[in-house]
Amino acid sequence: GTGRGVAPPGAPPGHYWVAGTINNQNAQFLVDTGATSIAMNEGEARRLGIDYRASGTPMMVSTASGTVRSWRVMLNSVKLGGIELLGVEAAVVEGDYPTEILLGMSFLNRVGWREEQGMMYIQAKH
Repeated sequence: GTGRGVAPPGAPPGHYWVAGTINNQNAQFLVDTGATSIAMNEGEARRLGIDYRASGTPMMVSTASGTVRSWRVMLNSVKLGGIELLGVEAAVVEGDYPTEILLGMSFLNRVGWREEQGMMYIQAKH
């Protein structure tokens, strides 16, 4: 199983679009090799049925626009191409940031990935 990410035009290095699922709900990810974990805004979390206020651990995160409230949650399943990881840490951020679901290192650390000519290839670690 391999997932393929395509760099959006004008995106900084290490950013790629890739389609997948979270808890079996369709999700579009923006791979961000600079992000610690998967991150999403409250609207996305609600759409995905994540009860972050009940099950999450409150924390503060620093963003470009200041410090905001967020919740650390565990996602049951994150699937990308043919790769499925169970129990992946994520952050749900209060408000509308980030506009995309960021696929950060809490996922990428557990898979193999490489960048090649504006594409990113993600595969299961054997």
